[in-house]
Amino acid sequence: MGSGSSGLAFESEGGSGSSPSRPNLDDVPESCVSSIFMYLDPPDICKLAKLNKTFHGASLADFVWETKLPSNYKFLVEKVLGQSPESLSKKEIYARLCQPNCFDDGTKQVWLDKSSGKICVAVSYKALRITGIDDRRYWNHISSEESRFSTIAYLQQIWWFEVGGELEFEFPGGTYSLLFRLQLGKPSKKLGRRTCNGDRVHGWDIKPVRFQLSTSNGQQASSECYLHQQGNWGHHHVGDFVVDNTNAGPLRLKFSMMQIDCTHTKGGVCLDSVLICPTEFRENLKQF
Repeated sequence: MGSGSSGLAFESEGGSGSSPSRPNLDDVPESCVSSIFMYLDPPDICKLAKLNKTFHGASLADFVWETKLPSNYKFLVEKVLGQSPESLSKKEIYARLCQPNCFDDGTKQVWLDKSSGKICVAVSYKALRITGIDDRRYWNHISSEESRFSTIAYLQQIWWFEVGGELEFEFPGGTYSLLFRLQLGKPSKKLGRRTCNGDRVHGWDIKPVRFQLSTSNGQQASSECYLHQQGNWGHHHVGDFVVDNTNAGPLRLKFSMMQIDCTHTKGGVCLDSVLICPTEFRENLKQF
């Protein structure tokens, strides 16, 4: 009797009577999952967070998202979101900064690239100094769905073309490019289709437009180009600047574009904004 009981007990523990439970994802400690998430990109973290409660809980850890946020995130939360960094979770900060956030009376936008957490800034033409901008003989303000600011400036004709601007901003370390977003021709819609009227385009193939960039820490860049492509928005590269990780505080940028040869008029160009983005993003500017 005793030996029979022993045999039954043995079978119950490891024999054919039952099989031991196999480990699954629910058995992985949340802290271990969080540690792994630190090495993944944000889109991957969000996908894995849907697997189960453990992964979801791990995806909320502040120390995970702090590694994804730019070094200047506290500056962004205070200046752009208007809140204290301590009042929000790091994941919420990341999510909100990935949306286009306006500042300086809506004339500027800043956002994070969702995959890399790197910063992009756009400056509306309304924040720039533009010769003759308030004279309707020269410039018109046009509502446009093609602008992130919903309005563009259209130049009919002028002798002295000059646009300048400044931006003081705290950038994380890295190399950035500054570009003007322009289009030759006046955009409109006809029967629901996009059209572009190039009748007034003239003067841009006679002399090149000169672009300039300078920073408060002594960096300078310049370029020249003729404007010739009609009907499509283009980003015209002014130059690059470098932000050292050891530099603290805001950096002041000054930038301009001009064609001031008064031997001829020029016109038919649309000015939308200035874009500042990590230099590696120049390979895919269509996203902007």
